[in-house]
Amino acid sequence: MKKPELLVPAGSLEVLKIAVIFGADAVYIGGEAFGLRAKAKNFSMEDMRQGILFAHEHGVKVYVTANILAHNDDLKEVRAYFMELKELKPDALIISDPGIFAIAREVCPELEIHISTQANNTNYGTYRFWRRQGAKRVVSARELSLEEIRQIRDNIPQDLEIETFIHGAMCISYSGRCLLSNYFTGRDANQGACTHPCRWKYAVMEETRPGEYMPVYENERGTYIFNSRDLCMIEHIPELVEAGIDSFKIEGRMKTALYVATVARTYRKAIDDYFVSRLTYEQNMPWYREQISNCTYRQFTTGFFFGRPDEHTQIYDSNTYVKEYTYLGIVDESDKGYRIEQRNKFSVGEKIEVMKPDGGNITVTVQAIRDEDGNEMESAPHPRQVLYIDLGQPLAKYDILRRQEKEEQADE
Repeated sequence: MKKPELLVPAGSLEVLKIAVIFGADAVYIGGEAFGLRAKAKNFSMEDMRQGILFAHEHGVKVYVTANILAHNDDLKEVRAYFMELKELKPDALIISDPGIFAIAREVCPELEIHISTQANNTNYGTYRFWRRQGAKRVVSARELSLEEIRQIRDNIPQDLEIETFIHGAMCISYSGRCLLSNYFTGRDANQGACTHPCRWKYAVMEETRPGEYMPVYENERGTYIFNSRDLCMIEHIPELVEAGIDSFKIEGRMKTALYVATVARTYRKAIDDYFVSRLTYEQNMPWYREQISNCTYRQFTTGFFFGRPDEHTQIYDSNTYVKEYTYLGIVDESDKGYRIEQRNKFSVGEKIEVMKPDGGNITVTVQAIRDEDGNEMESAPHPRQVLYIDLGQPLAKYDILRRQEKEEQADE
């Protein structure tokens, strides 16, 4: 069996580097236009150039999203955008709109094109169609079961790749095509500006009694009728491999470096263990479960893979994340010592964890914190402040610092 690619999201250059170091085979990113995550930090052309260079130096591929559903005014600009992109030599473009696809084929025919899940790819006829147009890979719709994916694999050429989401947030709308955001706020989800109205709380109003709003109670906190659990397939690597999927895709271009590192590292080990032996994979399952629950999530589901979801795949009583760890920073090395750009407050004497790319988690006590001028500090209270730290033992560049929490935190 062919080992599948582990495809990891990155919303910034910093997160791209973490994805690469923590086990990705490929990373997908968005530029400052034409992607479906307009609220993410995204990549300037210079950041994209640096990110592609860094990834390629580590043997990792980079795919760039251009998967909006385009309007007339987009087409002229996307041509110029692709002219710039081709000079950076990404490994593929991710596209959903046929008009944008045609422009990409004309402007940069040397680049692979992957067809986004936004194109509603639900059958092998659609896969065959895109291959005839010149696509190298098609991303399956999230509404497909594993059996349907197996059928697609059996009915398409072997050189056409299947990419499938296996972890991350689920969308209430068909293949992510949503009009709720546009209707409520004027921000078009299909243009990258989704306000996530599926996470909001709703009530019912009877037409003859306008203004009388009747909440649909699940408990005293109300109900969030569109709020899906997050997809997690860490316990089903064998079934995913046997279905013939070429690329395992993680959702999350708006996630932190801690989230990306946690998910990438866990799936990297699970995939590698399975290809050592199924027994090795099964024996290490408790570790995978523990690690994958260390990042923020909204409870877990297997989505559509084993049949149609039912009421148990929704979270009706809240829109909160479970958050077990707080992200503190990424270790860098300098002539002054171990440098971090602090992300959340921590203090001298506090116990924190060092998260290693190889799977190790080390509990340490903060021995000292210094600012850029060498002044001793008792705590690190200012967001994104550059600090130099002593944790009492050697660290390595790209180690991640985190602190364990005990409480559920609200979705932001």
